[in-house]
Amino acid sequence: MKRTVFILLLVFLSLQAGFSQTASQKNRKARLEREIAILDRQLKENSSKSSSALTSLKLTRKKISSRKQLVAESDREIARLDEQIKSQNGQISTLQTHLDTLTFYYARLVRTAYRNRDAKLWYMYILASSNMGQAMRRYGYLKSLASQMNEQALRIQDTKESISREKKEVERLRANASALRAKRLEELDQLKKDEDASANLVAQLKKDKAKYQKQLAAKRKEVEALNEQMQKLVKSSSSKPKTAVDAKLDAEFSANKGKLPWPADGPVVDTFGEHYHPVYTNVKLPFNNGVNIAVAKNTAAKVVFDGTVKNVIVMPGYNQCVLVQHGGYFTFYCKLASVAVKAGDKVKTGQVIGRVDTISGETQLHFELWEGKTPRNPELWLK
Repeated sequence: MKRTVFILLLVFLSLQAGFSQTASQKNRKARLEREIAILDRQLKENSSKSSSALTSLKLTRKKISSRKQLVAESDREIARLDEQIKSQNGQISTLQTHLDTLTFYYARLVRTAYRNRDAKLWYMYILASSNMGQAMRRYGYLKSLASQMNEQALRIQDTKESISREKKEVERLRANASALRAKRLEELDQLKKDEDASANLVAQLKKDKAKYQKQLAAKRKEVEALNEQMQKLVKSSSSKPKTAVDAKLDAEFSANKGKLPWPADGPVVDTFGEHYHPVYTNVKLPFNNGVNIAVAKNTAAKVVFDGTVKNVIVMPGYNQCVLVQHGGYFTFYCKLASVAVKAGDKVKTGQVIGRVDTISGETQLHFELWEGKTPRNPELWLK
């Protein structure tokens, strides 16, 4: 009985670990599926407005990246289920061996009981004892025989029920693994379509090089104008003497590197720094002082840390922008359709400062983080 309980305890613990891992994988898959859904919507918006092929290429390549991660998550989950099925089969094998042992000894008890089935033989067996002690021992043996048979029968029944439960669990795991494999094939099929779309966009960009170079030049002017304006704003704000409150905010903000909340939920489609054009590989794209986060329509932009709103400005290609100061640090939120704050407002972590706009088919929050007069990679600061 103790052995059966021990085996069941091991099964329970392995299932608990599996549940925890499953929950983590489900969260990762749900996030990737949300990202892909956002990117799909933006690609449709961009396509319907005949907007930049470069934008479509970036969105498509980001979707391919997310899709590959989703396939990898499915592979990991299938491998985990296969391992769990193997473990469950091992438990079934162990329980079956235990059952065979119990059944063997039960058969011996039954044969012993059968040989002594006549009550007269029982009495004769006791009366033939050489002394009272032996008679008592024989009586105890015969008395316990029926009890042993009942206990052994219960153990056998418990073990059979355990095996039955384990087999049902294996059937459930196999059904889940089968469904996952079918889903994975769908994901791979969609991935192939995304890769074909990416190849078509590359061909389109190569074909209409003059057109897209003109678009790129216009975009470069917008980015450079924003960067220049931001330099002026942080220079003006940084030149003022620091107060004790500024110093405190400095320390707190710095201590939260890698732990700041995201200003909006969505995939990063343009990363920090200088990059080359994905098709015209010798052409440098405008330096990105921040990141562009693709989001669903009407998404709220939230401040990432306590601070003070320094400026609310409007920039070509970026619509409304909000600059928030956190001591010697600054965060910048652009491409907003509406703004819920004004210069001088004190803001708290997670407070909504505006709603993200859809500009030329793109619903993206442009977010920057500056340490004094130097832009930093926001992804290193956000959790």
